[in-house]
Amino acid sequence: MGDGPLAGIRVVIAKAGLDGHDRGAKIVARALRDAGAEVIYTGLHQTPEQIVQAAIQEDAAAIGLSILSGAHMTLFPRVLELLREQQAEDIVVFGGGIIPDADIPELERLGVAKIFTPGASMEEIVDWVRSAVPASV
Repeated sequence: MGDGPLAGIRVVIAKAGLDGHDRGAKIVARALRDAGAEVIYTGLHQTPEQIVQAAIQEDAAAIGLSILSGAHMTLFPRVLELLREQQAEDIVVFGGGIIPDADIPELERLGVAKIFTPGASMEEIVDWVRSAVPASV
């Protein structure tokens, strides 16, 4: 395990759907890793099923979804539904990308813990993960 403010926290960072741009996801993954988290990056073009399976197999405490494709109102609810089906609702789901402000309250109502919009600082994301995601034992 690493050290730092996020030591002991395991996070899956995922790119869902057809979106082929992963620079932001990689920057967030590196920031979390640099802060001591164990980060599993799933790569591009993952299905919600693959993402949830990876989180369960890796015993992750959180899933961070990066969505730039406009499919956030489909992909986030599907990930949350699959976590419920697998009795894994304790996995915290957060995300970021190009998500209209008007959609954020609905995503939060559905169970997304936090949405980071473009311009969020890495410090803000690290601080939020530290306060909202439990460390693995």
